[in-house]
Amino acid sequence: MRIHERRSLWRRMRPYFTVFDGPLTIIIIMLLMVSLVTLYSASIGIPGKMEDQVRNIFLCFFVMWLVANISPQMMMRIAVPAYAFGVFLLVCVALFGTIKLGARRWLHIGVADIQPSEFMKIVTPLMLAWFFQSRAGHLTWHSYAIAAVLLVVPVGLIVRQPDLGTALLVVAAGFCVIFLAGLSWKALVGLFAAGAAALPVVWSVLHDYQRERVMTLIDPTTDPLGKGFHIIQSTIAVGSGGVTGKGWTHGTQAHLEFIPERTTDFIFAVYSEEFGLIGNLILMVLYLMLIGRGLFIAGNAPNFFTRLLAGAVTMIYFTYAFVNMGMVSGILPVVGVPLPFMSYGGTALLTLGLGAGILMSIQRHRKLVQT
Repeated sequence: MRIHERRSLWRRMRPYFTVFDGPLTIIIIMLLMVSLVTLYSASIGIPGKMEDQVRNIFLCFFVMWLVANISPQMMMRIAVPAYAFGVFLLVCVALFGTIKLGARRWLHIGVADIQPSEFMKIVTPLMLAWFFQSRAGHLTWHSYAIAAVLLVVPVGLIVRQPDLGTALLVVAAGFCVIFLAGLSWKALVGLFAAGAAALPVVWSVLHDYQRERVMTLIDPTTDPLGKGFHIIQSTIAVGSGGVTGKGWTHGTQAHLEFIPERTTDFIFAVYSEEFGLIGNLILMVLYLMLIGRGLFIAGNAPNFFTRLLAGAVTMIYFTYAFVNMGMVSGILPVVGVPLPFMSYGGTALLTLGLGAGILMSIQRHRKLVQT
């Protein structure tokens, strides 16, 4: 009787433990394995990093599992309150947030500091997807104007902190939703033209350090020991890896502490130096597989809301990888964007796990969601 009850209990509980999408989970695990190997080398002489990252990975998978069990219908119901709460937290950060390294990005709650802007990377496209779903079949230019306002509000609060990297990711995710919702190519060309015309105004409102980053990108040798140090050292590390790399734990740039933030934003420089071009190609293939799986889930999503949301989450992954690799390689200005599932960090990894959980939920519930 007890055996029968246990089997019956397992049959009832089994769906909650089989929510992980196989291909997506395997890709993420492979990226995390590469991350731990690289982080071990990058954190030599920095005690506690590996232990903390293992804990972060377990939390990431817990969040992933939790979100994968939430149906897309429930996500639609919580979109508006989640967005409102996120904007409220950003306002709280602007009023009495904690200042670290000259930026007001954190909010002290109890015994920990949280960074609300991280979660707006997911909450903002969630809100926009709900908005367009609610107006499906009745979209006008007013709809896109309202969506633009919904995007500008959190982005403006994040830029004010200032946190240009996070703002860029929120813009990319939000704009992806607006574009996939049916924004015409004529409107898109007009927006790009308006953006180009507004560049002088944007330049005038940038902070001094942001202007310096752009100028340093153009010619980092003008201040090789100051503003250009990050780009110069990271590009040396990437180039010195050659085809096969210097070997695991044998990277000189990292271990001689020439690479700043080598466990977080610049971990790609450590990886490139030690594993070379071949390692970089393998890593890029993994990211292409991650993005490809996200696009597959978006393409097979059952309704407007889930297609927009899955597309936005996939765009977040693409933007993370593209901006970080471009930054470390000296192609883009230095901004605070980690490499997805590679960089050390708790909040960013939880956000990535949250996005993966959303993709898994959409894939799992695709036959249960009404079109």
